[in-house]
Amino acid sequence: MPRSIPGWLRNRYGAAVLVLFAWIAFFDEYDLWTTFKLRRQLAHMKAEQAWYHEQIGVTRQHLHQLTSDKQLLEKFARERYLMKRDNEEIFVLVPAEE
Repeated sequence: MPRSIPGWLRNRYGAAVLVLFAWIAFFDEYDLWTTFKLRRQLAHMKAEQAWYHEQIGVTRQHLHQLTSDKQLLEKFARERYLMKRDNEEIFVLVPAEE
């Protein structure tokens, strides 16, 4: 056998470990590239989850304000849903496009 091959590769167990490592690293269902992409996607999803938790907190705070203040509730209903009193008329002004 040529001496240029390392001793641990000439051993069949060393060669088997090298082939197994190469198979897992490049050809398996969860190879290195797929694992990298999945970890990056997980980090992105965790950032989104934190943003959504923050938005839920803000929404809960707004809901608490709306349920505790009748004037704020009336203002919200008038602006958002165009509700009116019986003796009123509402005119919606839409800005002209350029």
